[in-house]
Amino acid sequence: MGKSNMSAQLWSDEPTRLDLLSFDAVAKTVVQAVLDDALDPVTVGVSGAWGSGKTTVLRLIEDELAPKPPATDTTILVISTDPWRYDPGVGAKETLIGEVLSAVAAELAKKEQPEGRISRARTMLTKLRQRVDWAKALQVAAKTSLTLQLPSVDDLTSLINTEPSNDDADAGDPPSRGLGEFRSEFRTLMESAELSHLRRVVVLVDDLDRCLPDTVVDTLETIRLFLAVPKMAFVVAADEHRVADALRARFPDPGSGQQAAQERYFEEPASLYLHKIVQTTVPLPTLSRFDTEAFLVLLQLSQRLTVEELTPYIEACVHLRLEKGLLDDLAEAVNGNDILAEMAFASRMTPILYEKLQGSPRRIKRFLNDLRVRQSVAGHRGIELEPDIVAKLMVLEKLLPDAFAIVLGWLARGELRSRMARLETAAGRPAPEPPAAEDADPTPDNAASPDQEPRPSPDEGGSEPVAFDDDLIRWAKLPPSLGDVDLAPYLYLAAAFTGEQLLDAGLPGRLRDIAANLLSGVRFDQRRVTDADITALGEDDALSLVEYLGRAGRDRPTDQTAAVRSLVRIATAYPATTERATRLLQSIPARELEPATILVLPPGVPVFRGVLEHWKSHVPAGQDQIGRTLDIALATGNRR
Repeated sequence: MGKSNMSAQLWSDEPTRLDLLSFDAVAKTVVQAVLDDALDPVTVGVSGAWGSGKTTVLRLIEDELAPKPPATDTTILVISTDPWRYDPGVGAKETLIGEVLSAVAAELAKKEQPEGRISRARTMLTKLRQRVDWAKALQVAAKTSLTLQLPSVDDLTSLINTEPSNDDADAGDPPSRGLGEFRSEFRTLMESAELSHLRRVVVLVDDLDRCLPDTVVDTLETIRLFLAVPKMAFVVAADEHRVADALRARFPDPGSGQQAAQERYFEEPASLYLHKIVQTTVPLPTLSRFDTEAFLVLLQLSQRLTVEELTPYIEACVHLRLEKGLLDDLAEAVNGNDILAEMAFASRMTPILYEKLQGSPRRIKRFLNDLRVRQSVAGHRGIELEPDIVAKLMVLEKLLPDAFAIVLGWLARGELRSRMARLETAAGRPAPEPPAAEDADPTPDNAASPDQEPRPSPDEGGSEPVAFDDDLIRWAKLPPSLGDVDLAPYLYLAAAFTGEQLLDAGLPGRLRDIAANLLSGVRFDQRRVTDADITALGEDDALSLVEYLGRAGRDRPTDQTAAVRSLVRIATAYPATTERATRLLQSIPARELEPATILVLPPGVPVFRGVLEHWKSHVPAGQDQIGRTLDIALATGNRR
């Protein structure tokens, strides 16, 4: 497959076990720490911003810890938990402890004899679970008392094991309520012969940075509860700064962040508390420029190749990264697939995505999904643009909103074609050779320098020359060139998505409704502007409308026919505007003429016949339909 299919399915926003980012290095570093006997017990942090791939790293860690042949007598028990999804009606502390005990109970069940006597470990586990049940009951009671309600009988009986089951027959005295003795009893459980095969219990904690402050504190307090017990290891994936923000609500800084003169290495209480629990943190690196480009290539390939076919490309990217190679060598590193289209797309998109998305894999993936959605919607609306053109416009819309608003303003004022041409010149792009000199802007180009917009003429509106923004120039340098592309339909669609009102600030308010009706794609709306309405305009307003309609017909092919029809009506009613209307009509590129546009010009009127002859003399080679339509129009005029 030689062409990148940008209309294919979307990428899932869910984390994956397919390592497209070489995060295996981070995962292996964390695994080494949690299995290091000198660090037993331990808590390791995996810190990174939103969308940086923390959950993917946790999955890679889980895979790295999975049993591998040959089987050994020691086992690593992995428990995945997500405090963000805990039931808010039950405390985070009790929920996390309950998940650990449930996992240990399942592991214990694998080692117990089906017909054997209840083990001492089972007895201790039962007592611990009863403690948690009491703690949960107290949570329910506290919550319901706040609403002046008593806990229902069902609430309490479901949370408190008041009667021992058959498995608990040898449990001995009822356990004391609460979690006061939990740590020592849990330690005894972990040291029992029945669990001697366990080398580590590794708890993977995800999304802690999404939680409310109380949940953050309770989760960390629970981790602290376990940290005196050997074999316990926690991996906390979270944005360390956001967790510290949540801790400040519980541990405020009495000095308001002011460092005492004698405290050279001052740390606020929230950070001290966090570092007391999390012994070491592995920062998740943001994507480099090489990583960004490789990620873009691999994401595209992942949708048309099997995992087996994709794996050699992943490995080749790792090798090129280690060898400081260029991604250009990827196509040669793996034989069997044509990936030039994917590489070309990644090469074009990398410079600005690398800068604007701060190396976030999730933001990159979301941008590509937005691109595909917009491409699909545009296609269903009859807007046919190449994927790389839509991608370039999406960069402007999503990543450079201020610059996008400027371009929408050009569209609203009918200046899009001329401004885009000058922007491309400022970006160092050669101007496309027009089929005819008259296809260019009919006003003189009086730009003072290549990076400065020309002083606006009556054809463009405005009052002062304005230098193009640096972001706009950098965007214009991105391939492909947009000099010969009709961007108006897409920009109208994008403006509709964002709710932007495309109003020409240079057109007086009293004329905007008239202009909107004249350019409407519905003939009924066009007829709402009667001949009497046009006669009542006055010469100055008529000239303003001619300027506006002329620019719309030149820059917005979808409005071309309606604009030309309206120009004829106004020029007929106000002969003084005819010369300007003629120049504007001649500025419509002959290569972009619609047959319907040609047929609305009255060839029997000398000035309009002159426009038809002008177009006829500038029809590019290969535009046979336009040439034939012009021949028909001119022949009709001859018969008249």
